[in-house]
Amino acid sequence: MKIAKLLFLGALILFSSCKKENKEISEVEKIKLESKKLNDLFQSSFEEDVAESPMTQTYLGQKTADYGKWDDISDKQLQKDLEKSKKRLAFLNDSVSTKLLDEATLLSYKLAKQDLENKISDFKYRFHNYPVNQMHGTQSEIPAFLINMHSVSDKSDAEAYISRLNGVKPLFLQLVTELKIREDKGILPPKFVFDRVIDDSKNIISGAPFDKSEKESTLLQDFKKKIAPLKLLDDEKNALITNAKTALLNSVKPAYTNLIQLLKAQQNKATNDDGVWKFPNGDAFYNNALQRTTTTKMTANEIHELGLAEVKRIHDEMREIMKKVNFKGSLQAFFKFMKEDKQFYYPETEKGKKAYLDEAVSLINTMKSRLDELFITKPKADIVVKAVEPFREKSAGKAFYQRGTPDGTRPGTYYANLYDMKSMPIYQMEALAYHEGIPGHHMQLSIAQELKDIPMFRKLGGYTAYTEGWGLYNEFLPKEIGMYSDPYSDFGRLAMELWRACRLVVDTGIHTKKWTREEGIDYYTNNTPNAKNDAVKMVERHIVMASQATAYKIGMNKILELRENAKKALGDKFDIREFHDAVLTNGAVPLTVLEELVQKWINSKA
Repeated sequence: MKIAKLLFLGALILFSSCKKENKEISEVEKIKLESKKLNDLFQSSFEEDVAESPMTQTYLGQKTADYGKWDDISDKQLQKDLEKSKKRLAFLNDSVSTKLLDEATLLSYKLAKQDLENKISDFKYRFHNYPVNQMHGTQSEIPAFLINMHSVSDKSDAEAYISRLNGVKPLFLQLVTELKIREDKGILPPKFVFDRVIDDSKNIISGAPFDKSEKESTLLQDFKKKIAPLKLLDDEKNALITNAKTALLNSVKPAYTNLIQLLKAQQNKATNDDGVWKFPNGDAFYNNALQRTTTTKMTANEIHELGLAEVKRIHDEMREIMKKVNFKGSLQAFFKFMKEDKQFYYPETEKGKKAYLDEAVSLINTMKSRLDELFITKPKADIVVKAVEPFREKSAGKAFYQRGTPDGTRPGTYYANLYDMKSMPIYQMEALAYHEGIPGHHMQLSIAQELKDIPMFRKLGGYTAYTEGWGLYNEFLPKEIGMYSDPYSDFGRLAMELWRACRLVVDTGIHTKKWTREEGIDYYTNNTPNAKNDAVKMVERHIVMASQATAYKIGMNKILELRENAKKALGDKFDIREFHDAVLTNGAVPLTVLEELVQKWINSKA
């Protein structure tokens, strides 16, 4: 950490020295020099942030002296981060001449400045969230981190794993403090959340060594699996296992027991009010959240109305599919048929789950072979497909993507949740694989990480509307090169897009129109072919992640709008591969900035 701060101070001194540069330097040299100095400053700032986050270091594949530690999640640390942001913003405002920056660095400057302004402005809402929730709560993220992120290649890595197990207790003490602060402010999740997260927590402390069960607990099983290949004496391995068991009993168990005790107490105080309108300044918080999520100025009502219009359009397209497959009856009857007919589902067996994963791999591999038709820039990083782990599959989402390390040592991972095979229909497999894998999240996030000559904060940063808009756009894109040859799979693509259109309606319905959880579930079940379990999980996600789900459709619509504008402007000069390069090769950006970048590309071609 000290080294990172020295680097940052050194970069500041170097940057400030620009005023003393020889006036004889050419304008081109000045721009080159100033741009380099600012990029050096961005790098040193990034390194300072990484040095303060042991978990980020692990995500990046770095094994440092902090490999056995957790992040500081206290409000005190957030206060420190605020002061750091204020100092950085002041420097950008007062000490950087934007006229002396090259184009790429100027974009970095604008994005960094906006990000700092948003962090400072949003600080007042830092407690307007649920650190423990069924989607991505600390109770499940910590074991998931150890299992999926903490690699063990030697004895010191194993000892760092044990150190992290021992660190769970103090980490959860911070977590409990944060939860109590929110309780005092009247910010409690609705009642349904508690059963989910209490179950998650109990799952972690069940099995050996926590009880006399013959089955080993999730973390002990993971630890033993990771040290098994190490070239150590049996006595050394046994000593490591003994130390891990001690840490599980003396740190992990009391940490989760204490958390469960608090959650049960809070559950008695919780209500069934689902929207963030119940928070202090809830309406202002939600409007701000929508702006951050969508990177637009669309109001909640505009988003709601857009959702209703898109639902109607997609329903009409689905009726055309019904004609193709000669289905007689209403759209609702077709939905019922798609939900219930066994031909559309793998069996609820280990064999059925393996078949699903194998087919997902096949779909991704087939799409890989077609990428040259659509893309110039392609990622070097590989992708793997995995089932969501049993300890969190009951509460986790339908599917998600975990990016790999920048150096490629850990591939990107497409997770499919196979807890309930009735929620994973075969006809949606194509769209899901294209969204989470290729050409969706894996391509966008991997290409961003592999970009040259842009700061790390841009390689690893994200704007939900851009990232998820790209994912949804890439459910549609393969259709244009002949994928979705089966009408039912094309219906599945429409069903996935319909799902995202419904999100616009339900998210705004819950958080501004005071819809109940049940009203949200009914809207999904009445308007989509998805299983009720899908609807329940989605509505519960809306409730604990206000605004997040609005990003997908708004982002997709913007990308399609920009593509159509480019086609009209360029005519025969339009090249879909170049368009995708214009979208992808600057990393994630706000939609407003994406529009500027695409227009710049259009101007360069016209």
